[in-house]
Amino acid sequence: MKKVVLGIVLVVFILLNDLTAQRGSRPNIVPARVENGDTTAIITLQSVTVFSPLVFESKREKRKFYRLIKQVKKVYPYARLAGIEFRKVEDKLKEAESYRERREIAKKVEQKIKKRYEDELKKLRFTQGKILIKLIDRETSYTSYVILEEMRGRLIAGFWQGLGKLFGYNLKNAYDPENNEFDHDVEIIVQMIEAGML
Repeated sequence: MKKVVLGIVLVVFILLNDLTAQRGSRPNIVPARVENGDTTAIITLQSVTVFSPLVFESKREKRKFYRLIKQVKKVYPYARLAGIEFRKVEDKLKEAESYRERREIAKKVEQKIKKRYEDELKKLRFTQGKILIKLIDRETSYTSYVILEEMRGRLIAGFWQGLGKLFGYNLKNAYDPENNEFDHDVEIIVQMIEAGML
């Protein structure tokens, strides 16, 4: 008896669901193209990024990659902001009429960035700093050395390059995911972040 009542209740719910769906539904109208008497719907699909499965040779490599994911996720927003700020400053610098005016613009931007992000950036670890330098190159298409040279001059860029080398950074290294394994791993992670997978 219970099975019969349960069956009737399920049928009623299914019928009610179909009835309400029919009342609220309207025909889905999409653009179409007619060729040789044949109608073809034109539907724009969202792009989909497909990644091959991650295969690791050892548990150590897997842990290393997942640590890299955490580090990239921490610094990627800063790199995006750097790219946005760089494009704004680049437009202002193009409009500048003299070298002195360019220096003033660069100095104002530097002070603004220092005031806003200095405390947070000081807390970055060595590898995070290295990743940030690479991602800034990815976002701006310029190495950190070139950006410093353009904004502050060759002397300042040389000073920071020398100081960076003392701590293991090379501001002249370009981001090259094609030929550099570290950069390749960072690129995979960034693409996964942009695809909403991380």
